[in-house]
Amino acid sequence: MAKNKAAEAEPAEGAEGEGAGAKPGFLSRKLIIIAAAGLLVVGGGAGGAYFFMSGKKAHEEKAALAVKPPPAFFDLPDVLVNLQSPGPGRSAYLKAKIVLEMDDLKLVEQIKPLMPRVMDAFQTYLREMRQSDLEGSAGLYRLREELTRRVNLAVAPSKVNAVLFKEIVVQ
Repeated sequence: MAKNKAAEAEPAEGAEGEGAGAKPGFLSRKLIIIAAAGLLVVGGGAGGAYFFMSGKKAHEEKAALAVKPPPAFFDLPDVLVNLQSPGPGRSAYLKAKIVLEMDDLKLVEQIKPLMPRVMDAFQTYLREMRQSDLEGSAGLYRLREELTRRVNLAVAPSKVNAVLFKEIVVQ
């Protein structure tokens, strides 16, 4: 009988031992869930801080752009050139009123002494053009880009942002 009581006691202890073994597993699951929740909170906080700080930087950049002074414009003398004609006959002419766009008024003063060089670059380029080169908006766009490139070569190291046309007549 004593042996039966001992045998009965052992399985009861074994059952308790299994119950004790289940608690560490339960605790480890609970620990993993708590750690995951903590990482989620820390990650969310870091992500929120990143987006908050990056939004502030973008706002500061927009404010810095808003403070930028307006561009300066400089009118060139009227340009009148005859264009290349495909054959004998009536010549075609180009008359243009051109404005240079720059970042600062100081650049206008730097470019004024170089105006003969700029006008020479424009005249030599425009005299080689044909009337068909100026047809459509694509032709005027190419002309604007090429004149901007040539004026920047003539006034280097200063820089002109754009060549603008006030008036352009091809006849």
